Amino acid sequence: MIKRNFRAFGVPSIALVAALAATPALAQSQDDVPVAGEILVTASKRAENLQDVPISLSAIGGDSLAKSRTTNVDDLVTKVANLQLTSIVGDNTPIFALRGVSMSDYSLNQSSPVATYYDEVYKGNFAFLGVAMFDLERVEVLRGPQGTLYGKNTTGGAVNLISRKAELGSTEGYLNLGYGNYNRVDVSGAVNAPLGANAAIRIAGTWSNADGWFKNVVPGKADLASVREYGIRASLYAEPAPGVRLTLRGSTSYQNPRNYGIYAQPEAVNRPGLGERQIAANIDDRRRARTYSLAMTGEFDVSDSLTLTSITSWDKGRLSFYEDTDGTAGQLLEIPYLDRASQFAQDLRLTSDTGGPFDFILGAYFNREKVYNQTTFEIGKDIDLTGDNVVTVDDCVEGLTNADPSDDGIACLFRNSFDQVKKSYALYTDASFEISDRVTLRGGLRYTHDTGVQSNFTSDALGVDQSLVANLIPLSRLSYSTDNLSGKIGLDYKLVDGNLIYASVSRGYRAPSFNAQAFFDPSELSVAKAEKVTAYELGAKTQFANRQVTLNMAAFYYNYSNQQFINVDPSTAAQTLLNIPKSRIYGGEAELTANAGDMVTVRLGVGLLSTDIRQGSVSGVNVAGNKLSNAPALTLNGGLDVTAFDNGSGKLSFHPEFAYQSSQYFEVLNVPRLQQDGYVLLSGHIDWESADGRWNLSIWGKNLTDKLYFTSRVDLLAGFGFDYNHVGAPRTYGVSAGMKF
Repeated sequence: MIKRNFRAFGVPSIALVAALAATPALAQSQDDVPVAGEILVTASKRAENLQDVPISLSAIGGDSLAKSRTTNVDDLVTKVANLQLTSIVGDNTPIFALRGVSMSDYSLNQSSPVATYYDEVYKGNFAFLGVAMFDLERVEVLRGPQGTLYGKNTTGGAVNLISRKAELGSTEGYLNLGYGNYNRVDVSGAVNAPLGANAAIRIAGTWSNADGWFKNVVPGKADLASVREYGIRASLYAEPAPGVRLTLRGSTSYQNPRNYGIYAQPEAVNRPGLGERQIAANIDDRRRARTYSLAMTGEFDVSDSLTLTSITSWDKGRLSFYEDTDGTAGQLLEIPYLDRASQFAQDLRLTSDTGGPFDFILGAYFNREKVYNQTTFEIGKDIDLTGDNVVTVDDCVEGLTNADPSDDGIACLFRNSFDQVKKSYALYTDASFEISDRVTLRGGLRYTHDTGVQSNFTSDALGVDQSLVANLIPLSRLSYSTDNLSGKIGLDYKLVDGNLIYASVSRGYRAPSFNAQAFFDPSELSVAKAEKVTAYELGAKTQFANRQVTLNMAAFYYNYSNQQFINVDPSTAAQTLLNIPKSRIYGGEAELTANAGDMVTVRLGVGLLSTDIRQGSVSGVNVAGNKLSNAPALTLNGGLDVTAFDNGSGKLSFHPEFAYQSSQYFEVLNVPRLQQDGYVLLSGHIDWESADGRWNLSIWGKNLTDKLYFTSRVDLLAGFGFDYNHVGAPRTYGVSAGMKF
């Protein structure tokens, strides 16, 4: 019984109405959008006005991110319609869900179907994410498959973090200091300096420290969920010759806070003896995440109409943490994780800008990712089965051999480890042809060849003293090799007033995956098949009232096949990574920005979503008819940007914001007690800036009502007597001051 449920741990209808997406203006403040629609993005690998890009896209300016204290990628979900996350592996390492397309596997060797990019470099493994939300130019979130434009193919979409570049001939910089509750201290800044006439360097950094907000009631143990991190990025830009532009970026980051706490519920609604944000944890170890990254981007003008772009990158990361999984002072279930990863990638593309009716992008991509994972499930380390008043290796032997099924695995450590190497090769193209002044035909193809090897996989049962009791899975090796051809075709229609209507059909693909949660038997080793999404989309990008109102909308319909999922066989307790064969998703987004004169801007985003599993079985249960995880039917976000005055004494502005999401599940079994009810998060900031723009002061707050809400939930009640939950951050607030020079 213990063994079976331990393995399980790894585990109407909305009308298709106006809906979609992408008004970056919606996510920007007046500082970023002096006139609605003047927003340049590079989502299509060209610098274009967002209103001219026929993609469901939201963009958020770097100044808006900084002023609203969006320093953690997790916070993006409160600003982008139909973007969700699961934080089951901790803050700042999100598993994104976009339009209901998500990853239902928490293993550290996996890569999300919603890709994360830093300056066009794909960051697939959790160990590469690090501290990235500082000194940004903007963030762009693209919905739907993006294989014809991006090196790495995805089924859900892409989140692009774009840092500020070094600028020629400019000596400038800034320094920001902040203080908040939980004794939070923030320091961030950047400096840009010329290196002669044709080169410049930019160095940016951030440092944060805060006490933990999860109060630990165990004497002598520290509070959990603290902050302790820094990040440094250097960017060198040069134009060594006419038509040659080179950017070299290097960065490193380190995080070692007290790890997150688990909100363990013995029953559906109560935690005896503990307050809402109290925990009784015997483990208060620090979570450690170290990243290193180098990337060289070169742009070479082959001719007046052709540009060759090369992006060569190397990443290395290490993530380790010791999770007090049972959230108690006992040792019923505790899990240390270790993830080491390195990556090399090369993206090479040729982009045309002929000024004529036909333009194209032709690219080639290679990615090699190497991963080492080690996971240990520590079960009942303080339980004495032999009755000699001391827990030794003999207790583990007793727990494995005793006829009583309730003792299965007690007093044992189950540890697996493996190496994983994945390689991806791709050729991709994206092209457009202007049939007339108003009609443009777009399309693209992508060929992908993926290989993967999971080697040196082994799993052992150990005593509490780490001595070997039994080898449960002998040294094993799995591999896959697969090819995929996907693509996109679309049509744009430009109205007389300049507004855009577009329609597209696209296909997304996600490579196969290896099971990292095999512990007890070789039969648990498995390879999940490649996952695919066929996406149909209709959208409109509109502006009216003299371009003071921007309304972008889209509706979509997805056929989702072979979603990768952890499955637990109820008869054998074997845990395997399988596929949910068929699901259906439809819905849409609408994002509105309205400038009510020079002093007030209104922002509103709406996401509608309907998901339905058509065919599939999980843990021996038929889940057909259930909802997908991380897919609330309704999400709303918005706010006001109000300027109280802007004169010789400076500028004072108010920025209240809200984010709402309706109820959702975090797992496809749709266990009623694990449903997250709908909730609202309120936040905002008040900003003052001197008349010369040199000095600024901000008062900010997030989750102002101190709402308790869950960011992931797992059913462990039957096997371990509790539900495993992650909770969102409590009310935080503070003040920051900055200067520009």
